[in-house]
Amino acid sequence: MSVADIVVRGACHHDCPDTCAWEVTVRDGVAVHLRGDPTHPFTDGQLCPKVNPFLDRVYHPDRLLWPLRRIGPKGEARFEPIDWDTAIAEIAERIGDAIARHGGETVLPYSLDGTQGLVQKGVIADRFFAALGATRNNRHICGVTAWHGAADVLGMPLGADPTEIASARTIVLWGTNTLLTNRHLWPYIETARRNGASVIVVDPVSTMTAQRADWHIQPRPGTDVALVLAVIGVLDRDGLIDESQLESSTAGWPELRAEARAMGLEDVVGITGIDESDIVSLAHQIAHEQPSVLRALIGMEHREHGHDIHRAVAALAAVSDSVYMRSTQAYFDTAFADVAPPPGPERTVNMSALGAVLADADSEPPVTVLVNYGCNPAAITPDQNRVLAGLERDDLFTVVIEQFMTDTARYADIVLPATTQIEHLDLMNAWGHLYVSLNLPAIEPLGECLPNTEIFRRLAHAMQLDASGLAHSDEQVARDLLASSHPWLEGITFERLQRDGWARLAVPAGWSALTDREIPLPPSDADAPGIARRHQLGPIRLGALRYQPASESPGGDTELAERFPLALMTLKQHQRFLNSHYGGFEHHLPDPPRPRLEISAADAAARGIADGDQVRIHNGRGELFTDATISDRLQPGLVAMPFGWWAGSAVARTVNVLTNAAVGGPDPDVGSGAFHDTLVEVEPAPNTRNTADTLAEAAPPPPQAASGSPPQTADGSPS
Repeated sequence: MSVADIVVRGACHHDCPDTCAWEVTVRDGVAVHLRGDPTHPFTDGQLCPKVNPFLDRVYHPDRLLWPLRRIGPKGEARFEPIDWDTAIAEIAERIGDAIARHGGETVLPYSLDGTQGLVQKGVIADRFFAALGATRNNRHICGVTAWHGAADVLGMPLGADPTEIASARTIVLWGTNTLLTNRHLWPYIETARRNGASVIVVDPVSTMTAQRADWHIQPRPGTDVALVLAVIGVLDRDGLIDESQLESSTAGWPELRAEARAMGLEDVVGITGIDESDIVSLAHQIAHEQPSVLRALIGMEHREHGHDIHRAVAALAAVSDSVYMRSTQAYFDTAFADVAPPPGPERTVNMSALGAVLADADSEPPVTVLVNYGCNPAAITPDQNRVLAGLERDDLFTVVIEQFMTDTARYADIVLPATTQIEHLDLMNAWGHLYVSLNLPAIEPLGECLPNTEIFRRLAHAMQLDASGLAHSDEQVARDLLASSHPWLEGITFERLQRDGWARLAVPAGWSALTDREIPLPPSDADAPGIARRHQLGPIRLGALRYQPASESPGGDTELAERFPLALMTLKQHQRFLNSHYGGFEHHLPDPPRPRLEISAADAAARGIADGDQVRIHNGRGELFTDATISDRLQPGLVAMPFGWWAGSAVARTVNVLTNAAVGGPDPDVGSGAFHDTLVEVEPAPNTRNTADTLAEAAPPPPQAASGSPPQTADGSPS
């Protein structure tokens, strides 16, 4: 390290449970090195294969550096550079005109977790759109179904601190590919294993985590509720349940027990494909080798009945006296609860339904303005053909705030260049541990890039909005968040995070919503000194639980299943991808650099498909052409494709042309997309030419002026 080098502390922004703390080394204003923070207990000095080369992303030659205005048809990515004053004025005028004609709900903000930072993700943006009276975007494509399923049992979905998995004797990783998507938890699992713990994976696919486990239980896709009922039935039959404890601490146990008894083991074997002896062994392992940990993340929620699946796993933890672990996001939501978001309009849309929303010409008012940031819906949203058709609408004014020319940015009318994580301030929570981190800007923004927050501040000023907090600086927003009076934030100040980089929430060690049925609340002015306020969660709620096959599944709609007999799962299976963050970067692509369809040997043979053949995958939503890989990771009846590719990087369309946009919960506006409940048929492609040639012909053209030259002033200098 040079004498002139400085080290700036920060944290990763990606939609990943690990939220790694990092250190950026800066030399003469240029970031020259990035590493995991060696002092952070969870990061332990290690970043992941996606983020290790993050500085290449920051300084990538395709980085967007100036505002752009569309000059060609939507989707062709033909743009010209413009200056910020022109861009802001044009956006403000177009939004104002649309609102004057249709009202505020004609504006639809669309964002998710391109950054998970509490500051950049949405505080100023939420205030801006609330001031407009815009339609509210339910950021529910992921996470919320699992949240509600667990909350139905626990009252609040507050599982145990994930690091406590190190003391387990039985670890059940249910529907989570931990090694790929939660890699910093794995050392804690290995610690438990060295101390004698057994690691069990429940997953329809033989993932890299399943291959490292002691035991892989491979149910048919979407049959988890039936498996849980069978395990509870065995625990009940064999006297492995503390009935008195359940009677005193839960409600609804008799109803759940009745359902488990009614679901015979033979029936469950037929539904799940799991041998009866394995079901019995799983029940006894969980009961006898305590403490047992049931670790569930978000993969299972992407189903029509994902809510019931997560409810079932939480109920099994309660019945078997196991430790329940899931996302830690609810801890942060609770701690920051008194920093209330602004009130929103009555109209909300579920982001999974974007294609239907943009195609609905009869909605009142119609959506005529789309402002997209922190998300790439053209790549990640289900029912992709309808989404793209909506983005092509001539009457839709689309603004995209981005770092690169993504699939979505290609359809924008105005593209605004955004800063990366090392160029702005943010406050990072986590959904895989209990540490909050302060991300400090390490370098000045490249080109004319701006943070999301500054863009919305400028738009608010141009539109003469005066709602409270719209002019707050990023530091003020972070300080306001940390000023929450919740006991779990006690002692965590902006100054402390400036000094230390991170701090653990003040959640007592060993706290769990399964055993601690009250949570602290912030003190109010009416509280007597020294009297802690508590929120009573009430008894654990069990109740009746029934297995239902999804309507779009081999056990669901018979006519549909006959036409499209294969279940499709879209997997996170590449170590250098994170959702769609890196799907357009050549050095992040696998070799060969295109997605392939995995298919079992039996299903391939039945269709005359050999390894490497080009195939057509299709259903009623669309079709996709790619190469087939004969895989022993999959059971017959199941095919898989990777998630996160960009169109044009190696495919003309991504796997989401096929996926199901239904919502996995009891409320169509509150639930995650049912991506994994998708039926398809696969056949040899009618065209036998090389797949790469076929895809290249269909791929969209490269962008023009994507990064471009800066707009020029009269004297020829950059403006």
